[in-house]
Amino acid sequence: MEKKTNALLENLRTYNQNSAKEIQILTDEPMTRHTTFRIGGPADLYLEPACENDLRYILQKAKELDIRTMVIGRGSNLLFDDAGFRGAVIATSAMRSVDVNGNILRAEAGCTLRAAANAAFEHSLTGFEFAHGIPASCGGAVFMNAGAYDGEIAQVLVRSRYYDRVKDAFGEMENAAHEFGYRESIYRAHPEWVILSAEFCLREGNCDEIRAKMDDLMHRRADKQPLEYPSAGSTFKRYPGRFTAQMIDEAGLKGYAVGGAQVSEKHAGFIINRGDATAADVRALIAHIRAELEKKFSVIIETEVISVSEK
Repeated sequence: MEKKTNALLENLRTYNQNSAKEIQILTDEPMTRHTTFRIGGPADLYLEPACENDLRYILQKAKELDIRTMVIGRGSNLLFDDAGFRGAVIATSAMRSVDVNGNILRAEAGCTLRAAANAAFEHSLTGFEFAHGIPASCGGAVFMNAGAYDGEIAQVLVRSRYYDRVKDAFGEMENAAHEFGYRESIYRAHPEWVILSAEFCLREGNCDEIRAKMDDLMHRRADKQPLEYPSAGSTFKRYPGRFTAQMIDEAGLKGYAVGGAQVSEKHAGFIINRGDATAADVRALIAHIRAELEKKFSVIIETEVISVSEK
């Protein structure tokens, strides 16, 4: 590791000695362990803060030392480079509390959508069933306006809380300020804002009906999606007026592979890791699919997956 990264490492170890809850610190940590794609080389530092103030401390110290940082949730929509990440990857995994007050569900950024949906079910609240099977954290879901089966985060979000690493200040935003769109939010245009938590407004419902809907959606996912393989979920955004997966299928690309990366034979909208896929394999496969669809259908498709470079 570089001298600056070592300086941050020593600083955080000292910080932990005086903290009630330690920041988890791992060095040269393979990102294969922290992404749903199971792809990515080692990050110089991999850190899991236990609370908002720990996260703020890490980001401010990294800024002082001019160290590159990236904050992630479950890594469900990320493709890390094969060479890894030079700097510090900060995961919100340990910031995962969820609580319910009336019909408002509040979840920290690292809380999984599954855990949040289960908490809603336990309190007989409906409106969050669509999120149950999405393999994302609540922070990542707000960032991407995650959605499935006619539901999306924009429909239920009340407000989000964030940390502005440039101004060194905490803030909150109401729903309308998020500028939600299809897999878009204002957070994508403001990398200096780090999502800390979110509040969702749900409705009173019937436990049996809520559980039945959650189970039905999970069965539909298992039936149609290649859940048995690592992936980043749906690889491409929906093309206006067309189903991207259908175009990929019609182009004869279902099952097409580059190295260990393959277009799923079960659902053409998914690129899966057959076990030994590299980031280079996935990028090459994405490029081939985009070129073929542009040639056959005169369309340019965009990816949902965010590619993370080494430096």
